[in-house]
Amino acid sequence: MPVTGLLSVTLEVPDVEPGIGFYTDAGLLCDRVGPDAQLRCAGQDRPSIVLLGGRPRKRLHHVALRAADLPQIAERVPANGGKLVAAPEGFAEDGLWVEDPHGGLFHLVDCAADAELPQGPEFRINAPGRIVRTRRSAILPRAAYPPARPLRMGHALLFTPDVPESVRFLSEALGMGLADHAQDVIAFCCARTNSDHHVLAFAKSPGIGFHHASFQVADPDEAGRAGRALADRSRRGDWGFGRHTIGSNFFHYIQDPWGSWFEYYADMDFIDDYDLWSPTNYDMADSLASWGPKVPDDFVHNYEVAGAFEPA
Repeated sequence: MPVTGLLSVTLEVPDVEPGIGFYTDAGLLCDRVGPDAQLRCAGQDRPSIVLLGGRPRKRLHHVALRAADLPQIAERVPANGGKLVAAPEGFAEDGLWVEDPHGGLFHLVDCAADAELPQGPEFRINAPGRIVRTRRSAILPRAAYPPARPLRMGHALLFTPDVPESVRFLSEALGMGLADHAQDVIAFCCARTNSDHHVLAFAKSPGIGFHHASFQVADPDEAGRAGRALADRSRRGDWGFGRHTIGSNFFHYIQDPWGSWFEYYADMDFIDDYDLWSPTNYDMADSLASWGPKVPDDFVHNYEVAGAFEPA
């Protein structure tokens, strides 16, 4: 079980200030480090999103993963079309730096798992023949809710020119598992023990790049409230509120300053033992959502390949 979870996504950007504004509006906390910015969830002492400022354009730099048995991974990477590479200038040399067959960069670190999140209030739904909430309202007045604070980053979706090959590399070299996919267009990969339905996912594109990072909130209501509030503040594109078929999570996506996306999610499928899971190949009609608003025209557009994002 080499890869056990997602640690962070690092992006190169021309100017960190728009990103700081966007991600702090989303509920993350910011630490400035020279020209760069580190954005983290409240209660965590490590960043989830790192922005490297002063770069020519927005571009995915690398993804950091928590992993065990690094010597085993080091053996498997070259045998599966990848490379072991030196740490980029200015980055720690701990763990393994790995380049996948398409040039995507991963930093694998053997570190302790995050502490378990505290259990929150149960999300209770009255249903036909099953009344579980009596003598109280499920919804408070709008002003009673504080701004959303994401609990953790759950997963990231990356662009790749060859989805099956990227999945094969994650599986054979990094020890992950294919959870589900839709043809050769999108695929979702999990850790092999006690994993969210997906930790990393891939969508087909002419080149590599970053599509979105997804942050867990307490329940579907908070995903809806937080998504609408961030969309109203950012005045950029959004998609939601809705629910995915693959993974089952409720979602709301908001476009960031460079054309990629930020997702709030709640209620994700969980795979406790990958050996007991059977991946499904879904029709494309189920690849994005079970229900929700119309998908934005550029939702799966890779601006890192096509050129700079020009907000409407």
